[in-house]
Parts: sequence; C-alpha cells; structure tokens
Amino acid sequence: MQSTTCPSCGMAGMDVFYELERVPAHSVLLLPTREEAVRYPRGDIRLGFCRTCGFISNTAFDPSLHEYSDRYEETQGYSPTFNAFARRLAEHLIARYDLHGKDILEIGCGKGEFITLLCELGENRGIGIDPAYVAERSLAHPSERVTFITDFYSERYAHLHADFVVCKMTLEHIHDTAGFVGMVRRALDGRPYTTVFFQIPDTTRVLEEIGFWDIYYEHCSYFTPGSLARLFRRCGFDVIDLWRDYGDQYLMIEAQPGSGRDRTFPELEDDLERTAADVDIFRREAPQVLRRWREYLAQQHAEGRKVVLWGSGSKGVAFLTTLGIEREIVYTVDINPNKHGTCMAGTGQQIVAPSFLCEYRPDAVIVMNPIYVDEIQRELSTLRVTADVLTVERFGHAGTTLALRV
Repeated sequence: MQSTTCPSCGMAGMDVFYELERVPAHSVLLLPTREEAVRYPRGDIRLGFCRTCGFISNTAFDPSLHEYSDRYEETQGYSPTFNAFARRLAEHLIARYDLHGKDILEIGCGKGEFITLLCELGENRGIGIDPAYVAERSLAHPSERVTFITDFYSERYAHLHADFVVCKMTLEHIHDTAGFVGMVRRALDGRPYTTVFFQIPDTTRVLEEIGFWDIYYEHCSYFTPGSLARLFRRCGFDVIDLWRDYGDQYLMIEAQPGSGRDRTFPELEDDLERTAADVDIFRREAPQVLRRWREYLAQQHAEGRKVVLWGSGSKGVAFLTTLGIEREIVYTVDINPNKHGTCMAGTGQQIVAPSFLCEYRPDAVIVMNPIYVDEIQRELSTLRVTADVLTVERFGHAGTTLALRV
C-alpha cells in the first residue's frame, strides 16, 4: 500500500523520515477487554515529507483498516479547558461572519457538540455529518435546529445548502487530501460567499518537540500553515485567514471559493525551509528521545514507583505503543466516563476514573497534553492525591535532556 506520491500536490518522491511498524489502526475506540485491545488490527507508519509543498503523509496508510463506528469515542467535551476554547471559537466565528439565522454544515461533527453550540448561540440551523455520531453519548442536547447524518461526507451530500461550512479535526484523517478539499470546493460552485472553516493539528509543533506521541495511524496527513494554505489555493479557494490557537496546537484556516490568487500570510506560510530543517532534526533525534523516555520509565519501575498516564486518547496510545510500555505503566486516567473500564489499544492498560487514584496513590502522573496541566493539578488537589505531575515540553535537540515539568 506504500505510495511516495504527495496526496496534496501530486509530486513524486516523498522523503520517508520516520517509521513505525504494527501500531494500532485506531486509538479511541471503546475496547472492553485487554485481549481485544492488544489484538486490535495494526498498520505501519512511514511518514514521507514532500519537499515541493511541505506536506507530510503516511505513505504506508491503508484506509481499509479504519473503523469509524459507534465505538469511536473522540469527544473532548468533558474538559472545562476545552469547552472554554470551543465556546470562544464559536463566538468568534459567529461574530466574524454574522452567523445568525444561517444554515451551517459541519463535516466530521463527532458527537455534535460544536455544531450544536454554533446553532444555539447564533440561532442558526445546522446539519452535522459523521459516521461515529451517537446521540446517546453526546454532551450536546440539540434542538430541532440541528440534524445529524451518520455517514461519511461525500459527493452525495453536495446538494446540502450551507452559508458556512465547518470541518474540525477531520482533514488529518483523510489520505487523499486534495481529493477531499477539491470535493468540498466543487460542492460550493455557484456559492461564492459561502465560507469554509477547517481546524487541524499543527505539525510544526510536533516536529519541533519531537512529539512522537502525536503521530498515530488515524492521522495519515500532517500539515504546517504553508502546506495547508497551498492546498486550499490549489483546490480553488481564496484564503481569508490563517492562524494558530489552543496553545499553538491547532491550525485554523478560513477560505471562500475563488481564484486561488488571494492574499497571503508570509509570516506563517513561508515555512518550507523551516519545515525541511525540522524534518531533518526529527529524523536524527527521535531515536534518542525514545531511548530517554524508555530509560526514565524503566528506572521508575525498578525503583518501585507507580506511574500513571493521564489522557487515554490518541496521544496516550501513541506514547505507550511507540515506547512499547506495558508493565511500567498499568493504568491510564481519563475524565470521560464512557471510557472507564475499557482498555488502551495496543498495550491494554485499563482506563480508570480520576477517583481511582485516591486508592492507587501514584508517585508520578504523566500528562499527555500540557494544555490540561492546570486542570489536572486542580483535580489531583481536590482528590488529595500527591504526586509528581510531569508533561513533555520542547526538547529533542542534540545535547539536551528529557524535559519534564514537575
């Protein structure tokens, strides 16, 4: 299944710089037993870098391994930190584009929280499309304003009228990125004033932090600001705005159908040389970073110290499976009650509620996303659990040590 042709610009000869074998094909499915979690289907990762447009893709990606079903549990809506961000973003988009009494379409709506928020705050009408939408597990309580379609977005839905199109944290799951963005553009023929808003992870941070925990099978496509803007222009969009948010973890783009010869954002977009340098550093230093993490966890285990992971999502699965961690970490903590009692794909750790730590009394808590550190520390304080709270920071350059915050 390996291809070295860039799915974004079509140029051949992507430079493979990072490889992992037999990683879980999914990270956030609800897997009820350790046996099922350990035996879940696996695939290979071979990240290739396009030196023409800056796009990064898993050249070994096999879409037949994917299972976006009612077992998929991706919501972040149990976090006050995330909910505050989502509301701020919704208010920004409503104010910027006068989204009041409008028709909104969300492609890849997950459990429907964001489209519901847009419709409630702006009294809009909405349609959310996602194969993993499960009404019973949604934190949103949509009124008659919002309709959900449990399916993948495709040409069959091109007829759906929308004044505003949202696609959050979805494009990174799609291998044929140009085909997908081109399909969205064709659906907007004759609708020059319809705005599209996409949100995806920013790969710049992943490369600079040697963030191996942010590389997993579901994410087959990795964008920097420049490669994202170039793709949208290539597909016939004019870029209205381009920016980072959520601790520079998320990359945002707003665009409208146009000629592709629009305003540019040089400070963000002119990143091809920088990305090439970051790729070379990642290639050289990732093995050392993995070794230092393994040594740290092995030492903690040898000293009888109990370490737990906080965050059972894709970052946690990637962290454990890439390092091959089983006995050194026995439990993973998550605030999402739908996950409690299930197991981590690939390595099988049981997912527990924060209250479990009152009995377990860990010595160290590794936080998979630094933006939640304050929120987690408050929860630990409430539970009266005393432990070192650690999270990865920027590291990976030669001669540095593993950087942890206590």
